[in-house]
Amino acid sequence: MRLGELSGKEIINLSKGVKLGILGYCDLLVDEATGKIEYLLIPGRRSRFLAFGEKSYIRVSWESIKKIGPDTVILNIEEHNLERGI
Repeated sequence: MRLGELSGKEIINLSKGVKLGILGYCDLLVDEATGKIEYLLIPGRRSRFLAFGEKSYIRVSWESIKKIGPDTVILNIEEHNLERGI
């Protein structure tokens, strides 16, 4: 599968059954030495009160991806294991 084919797929967390975002708006962290994808960085929500608020993200390990289908990417990760950052 090519990187361009991942764009636009919904990201669903199987453990909670919630939508985390759209893959087209995510960043990938790639190991420069091996070329292997290590993490997805899924944009979080900005504060409603700050017009220029800092962007937040959820960092998801590539190993937590269970299935890539035609429309969705299924993850299986517990909420407390999601890494959040700014």
